[in-house]
Amino acid sequence: MARLWTPLETNATSVLSLSFTFLQLFLAIILAFTAGRKLPSLEKWIITWLLYDAMTHFTLEGPFVYFSLTGSVNNSNHILAELCEYRCCGTKQLPHVRYDYKLILILGKEYGKADSRWLHSDPTIVSLEILTVFLTGPLALLLIHAISYNKHYRHFVQITLCVCELYGGWMTFCPEWLVGSPSLDTSSALYLWCYLVFFNGLWVIIPFLLLWHSWKEMEELLTGKTSATTQKKKT
Repeated sequence: MARLWTPLETNATSVLSLSFTFLQLFLAIILAFTAGRKLPSLEKWIITWLLYDAMTHFTLEGPFVYFSLTGSVNNSNHILAELCEYRCCGTKQLPHVRYDYKLILILGKEYGKADSRWLHSDPTIVSLEILTVFLTGPLALLLIHAISYNKHYRHFVQITLCVCELYGGWMTFCPEWLVGSPSLDTSSALYLWCYLVFFNGLWVIIPFLLLWHSWKEMEELLTGKTSATTQKKKT
């Protein structure tokens, strides 16, 4: 079990990986506040999250699904997988490769240090990520469209997306907890509090907040309709 006072040890790979995630967040903010400049502030921040959510699913989890269906990052002969293996673990010699950083795969490899199931294509993880890439990601984009153009199906999509995210998070970690978490490395504060708790926690807290938001919006809508109907009957 990780000690709470353990220093947050970082290396070049972890700094690069975290920088990439914050770059995605910054890009999401710019896009949301530029394209949605006429929307209320809350809606802009919701779109920011949805853009970041979609980018994460497509650019980080998408490659994981690809390599998992063709082997895994560890045993793939694809040049990007070899480069990722070299940069993160130093287990390959690639004199013919230019040692530039392939950020997407390096980030996946770095996260795999905290949860080894991502390194070896665990069937449960792969199954969930296939749904994430091909269902949840597109749902996030559809919700952005629904918010931007005030579509009637907005909250149906929002609730569906949030339930998918929460179910995916539960099925990612609950089976692992039930067998004693052998694949989770909690010996490092970076792995435990940053990779496992913080980043996964975002996909729990924010979906719950969006569910509450949909609940309040529908409550207000239905309450308003009920009041209007009652008043109409009285007149």
